Amino acid sequence: MKSIIRHVINFRQLSIKDIALVGGKNASLGEMIKSLAKGNVKVPAGFATTTTAFKDFLVENQIDKQIYSKLNSLDPLNLKNLSKTSKEIQKLILAAKFNGKFIAAVTKEYNILAKNQKNTFAVRSSATAEDLPSASFAGQHDSFLNVKGIKNILFAIKKVYASLFNERAIIYRIQNKFPHKKVGISAGIQIMARSDLGSSGVMFTLDTETGFDKVVFINASWGLGESIVQGKVNPDEFYVYKPSLIQNKPAILQRNLGSKASKIIYSKSFKTTKTVQTTKKEQQQFCIDDLTVTKLARLGVAIEKHYKKPMDIEWAQNTKTKEIYIVQARPETVRSQEQHQLIERFYLEKTSEIITSGHSIGQKIGQGKACVITNPKQMHLMREGQVLVADITDPDWEPIMKLAKAIATNRGGRTCHAAIVARELGIPAVVGCNNATTKIKNHTPITVSCAGGEIGQVYKGILPVKTKQIKVTNMPKLPFKICMNLADPNKAFDYQYLPNDGVGLVRLEFIINSIIGIHPNTLLQFKSLSSKLKQQVLKRTAAYKNPVEFYIEKLREGISTIAAAFFPKPIIVRFSDFKSNEYANLLGGNLFEPHEENPMIGFRGGSRYLAKQFADCFALECEALKRVLNMGLTNTQVMFPFVRTVDEAKQLVNLLAKNGLVRGYKGLKVILMCEIPSNALLAEEFLKICDGFSIGSNDLTQLTLGLDRDSSLVAHLFDERNQAVKKLLHHVIKTCKQKNKYVGICGQAPSDYPEFAKWLANEGIGSISLTPDSIVETWLYLAKTTK
Repeated sequence: MKSIIRHVINFRQLSIKDIALVGGKNASLGEMIKSLAKGNVKVPAGFATTTTAFKDFLVENQIDKQIYSKLNSLDPLNLKNLSKTSKEIQKLILAAKFNGKFIAAVTKEYNILAKNQKNTFAVRSSATAEDLPSASFAGQHDSFLNVKGIKNILFAIKKVYASLFNERAIIYRIQNKFPHKKVGISAGIQIMARSDLGSSGVMFTLDTETGFDKVVFINASWGLGESIVQGKVNPDEFYVYKPSLIQNKPAILQRNLGSKASKIIYSKSFKTTKTVQTTKKEQQQFCIDDLTVTKLARLGVAIEKHYKKPMDIEWAQNTKTKEIYIVQARPETVRSQEQHQLIERFYLEKTSEIITSGHSIGQKIGQGKACVITNPKQMHLMREGQVLVADITDPDWEPIMKLAKAIATNRGGRTCHAAIVARELGIPAVVGCNNATTKIKNHTPITVSCAGGEIGQVYKGILPVKTKQIKVTNMPKLPFKICMNLADPNKAFDYQYLPNDGVGLVRLEFIINSIIGIHPNTLLQFKSLSSKLKQQVLKRTAAYKNPVEFYIEKLREGISTIAAAFFPKPIIVRFSDFKSNEYANLLGGNLFEPHEENPMIGFRGGSRYLAKQFADCFALECEALKRVLNMGLTNTQVMFPFVRTVDEAKQLVNLLAKNGLVRGYKGLKVILMCEIPSNALLAEEFLKICDGFSIGSNDLTQLTLGLDRDSSLVAHLFDERNQAVKKLLHHVIKTCKQKNKYVGICGQAPSDYPEFAKWLANEGIGSISLTPDSIVETWLYLAKTTK
């Protein structure tokens, strides 16, 4: 049949083998219609013009030699000449004429589809070098929407042909070494799914940033899909976990609300579409519901399974029927090609004047113009790519810390807030400089280096940096486990590529502060809030069923993302361990938090969970964890911080069961942080109540030595290697081993001091949890030096 019909072929007659005939996009549409219709993958009906028709068109109009002669003599670096050549070629094509046979063939297929007069059509490009596993050509050629009438269809086909020679397509072919003459183009004429009054978008069957292939990543926005494809809107985003989906369990890992400030809809004027502003209501709600997200993910998995490779898929939802249509599917060509077997290390090729120095956090080098902020009210001055310079930071600073290339502070030790967040963000920081805000001048170029060991330096100017790659495959076996500390769910897909045995500490504080930003009691007592505070809350939570559901789901999303990234390896989730001053900084927090002179040893941890004024807040955390477990993410374990007495530990385990999390049920483990001297001294009694200890060396050192770990005045005395601390640790590890209970460490010390990690290993510790940037080197060091 195909050999007879040389100009036009119905999608139903095509398969993926026909790329040379109708291009990658149209061949894929035919493949899905032919092979996936039984799997509920719906593709709007249509037909394709052939590449033979395109080549005949050029020859019959005697413009083929002119076109390729112009391209062969083109200097792609001469942008002015490139633009001129492109315009000349496109003008030749638009002035040329189709022959009678071609017009008749197109008209015949069009009339069949146009029997329903309400139908309008998309005319899309499909090149032979497009949508291939090695090169997508996505967005290089033009497509046209809401086209109606045979005359307009024919003109749109001609414009598709012309788009093969637009500037971006010419350059793309040159860069990817595709000979111009060997690339043909086809036009796909397809009934439009009426998403102009509904939603549409793009989905990938892997994470586009990291290549993590256990998720489907979905973008969605109001109206026609060109809004997303052309980058005109900030869309809603969803991550769906494939293994949970396959098991028919709740599978949505994350929902991120996009601004969706505009949408493209049909136009009744001479233009086929128009862009209009979305309403405030549309901007504040997700444009697709959970059921639609799940259906889309199932379609994505089915398409990926058929093609046996990660896919990039465009979809549209019919406004009236709510049916989902697939309008394009092509191989993903970026992340799926990457290898994740190397990590980088940084080195300065030369140095300059040292402006200041302090404690080194991490091992990287960051550069940029300094943004010196001496007052929190100045935080709006911070710009992406700058180096943040401040006196000290707290959780309120985290949104702007994400913009920084590096951080330098006057105050703080190795376990201060700035240090912890810098490690999580994977950026270098030099803390406790004493004079950073006075020595570093605003807007001056600086280099922050943590590549030289314990002391970090801030250098004048932008210095040359060298990187070294280290293989992370075939890591030597150790007689204990190496895990990592992790707080930011957005880092999970990336960090899971590092060699690891799971996550020894998941900090909920990051999720609560950076993603939620609202005190839980503010949401629980919403009705009693002032109208101004209610408006602030609703602005953040409007996309969810109610404010309380927002809190639970955001916690659930963050935890499940980390659990899914590392599954089936265990993750230990610590219940929130904010101090009262930190909780007070959340929206509405000042209404519910006491003023304490020393919150570090005040209303925190176990005492807070058991208190009447926080009981309902703790229940929200439990509900989030129950939902994580219901997704099938049974690698999730829970941990209580700062439990002062044995009786308090008993009450906490009972409270946990009261909230539906029963120790031992379906393998649920309950761990206690060992971070108070009483935990170590009464280890045998505490271990009767729980499944093991995770040593928090930061607080344990602070409370054993009687010093404030955030004070730069006594920071030189803070040392986990102190003999008193070691004596407590020896007792804890020995007792856990005797009782056959889990014992690990999630404090900072093993990351900073490999020799301390070696001591712990030789003591018989079961697990050492490190910051991501220190895992490989510490692992290799321990393999060489431990018994």
